[in-house]
Amino acid sequence: MQIDHGATAFSASALADPGERQQSNMLLDALPPEDLARLAPALERVPLPLGKDIYEANVPITEVYFPTSGIVSMVSSMAEGTVEVGTVGREGMTGIALVLHGESMPTRAFVQVEGSALCIGTEALRRALGESPVLTRLLLRYALALFDQAAQSAACNRLHSLESRCAKWLLMTHDRVEQDVLPLKQKFLAEMLGVHRPAVTVAAGALQHAGIIQYTRGKLRIIDRRALERASCDCYETTRRSFEALRTIE
Repeated sequence: MQIDHGATAFSASALADPGERQQSNMLLDALPPEDLARLAPALERVPLPLGKDIYEANVPITEVYFPTSGIVSMVSSMAEGTVEVGTVGREGMTGIALVLHGESMPTRAFVQVEGSALCIGTEALRRALGESPVLTRLLLRYALALFDQAAQSAACNRLHSLESRCAKWLLMTHDRVEQDVLPLKQKFLAEMLGVHRPAVTVAAGALQHAGIIQYTRGKLRIIDRRALERASCDCYETTRRSFEALRTIE
């Protein structure tokens, strides 16, 4: 497994330490102690620098990341441009194809917002899945939540206004970053929403004019979270509930 320089070994005791709670991963948090202890020796804490490639489209995945902070974006690139098809924060993991007995993903994944993650090699993850029915059930449920997110996004892109879609995207990013100031360029936001930059300028401008956000020089500040929720479509709440359900394993 190739790990970035500066990575440190991670133990089960460190993962369970309450002092690490806000820098943990929700999927790993949901595991019973015995399953987490079995998995922990294979995990290493690594940085997620901005722009880091997590995997390329249709290339075998060699490691899986469980983000503890930051955001990984999954994008589909075509001749007409690049569109975001999903995001992964501390509620999830990258490389879900491995859980479904696949080798690669049809999308490219890269770090959208810098942070850190717990990284595990694909073979170690496969062994852990073979040893832990609970881990397997949890990650399969996450796969379903991720597919639900993609389906919801497809419907959202067809039926809802760009302003409400923009609000939804900002809410999801805010949840994962857990800070009010987001490093964000309009060109990047346009690519993530699959529209031209002038359209994003209008949508973001409407939210700013309403006093919900403040945007300047590549940084966006969320001023009124509740108003942003009202400006969003129902898809945000639907997706949020889907991932929240992963906190408890039945």
